[in-house]
Amino acid sequence: MTDAEERRFTAIYDAHHAQVYAYAVSRAGRQLADDVVSEVFVVAWRRLDAAPAAALPWLLGVARNVVRERYRDQARQVSLATELRAWVEEANADVADGVAERAAVLAALAHLRDDDRELLTLVAWHGLSSREAAQVVGCSTATFFVRLHRARKRLQEALADAGPAARPEVRRNHTPTEEEYSR
Repeated sequence: MTDAEERRFTAIYDAHHAQVYAYAVSRAGRQLADDVVSEVFVVAWRRLDAAPAAALPWLLGVARNVVRERYRDQARQVSLATELRAWVEEANADVADGVAERAAVLAALAHLRDDDRELLTLVAWHGLSSREAAQVVGCSTATFFVRLHRARKRLQEALADAGPAARPEVRRNHTPTEEEYSR
């Protein structure tokens, strides 16, 4: 590997390690996140020539594949459920305003399907644009908008099941703007 390639890899690692780690935690739990991140950057090292200039969506796509390949068994689901319960407990222990809303959203997320949870967290927690999130999950931006709309609807339903006191506002009947399509 040349010096230029090493510098590029180091720049990619420095710029995106924290985001890849956060994604790994949200998908596989803290117990498995380090292993996922390590494997993602091994793949990035080996396939540096395949990494695009905007590497984050590509890295998250690699992370998604690593999680799906290595942790499809029940242990991953148990770890993730444990993590979500811990987040709910932390939210319940907070004294800040909006704790009830946070706890309700986390509890509702825990009841959603894995795919819905991923779509919602890619945009809301990981801050990806719709185009980048679509790239991570391997679909078109339009398809991503449809899936995201359905996931938001299921989240709203899960929140409604929790009762009226625990219902934060979730965007309903959202039609993507021209700006969102262009992102």
